[in-house]
Amino acid sequence: MKFKKHVFICTNQKEAPKKSCGEANGMALVEEFKKELKERGLQIEIRAQRAGCLDACAFGPSLVVYPEGIYYGNVQLTDVKEIVEEHLVADRPVQRLVLPF
Repeated sequence: MKFKKHVFICTNQKEAPKKSCGEANGMALVEEFKKELKERGLQIEIRAQRAGCLDACAFGPSLVVYPEGIYYGNVQLTDVKEIVEEHLVADRPVQRLVLPF
């Protein structure tokens, strides 16, 4: 199955005191994205899943959206609806969360 968009959410965990997305709600973000996509009937077109380290630990929790390859950082549960609505549906990245790489 080919998806129009694919969201990879970092759930990697590192030993303290290193910051890691897994410790910062990584799995909760995965579940929230899946819930939001299902509620909108988008789970067939857009996939959200957990991922290993995205090398953006300092900006975590982080995620990347493909096919664009746009990275988001410091993503909170309250940002999920906005990312789904603006980026995944309307193709307008949420600039305040976009990482510069």
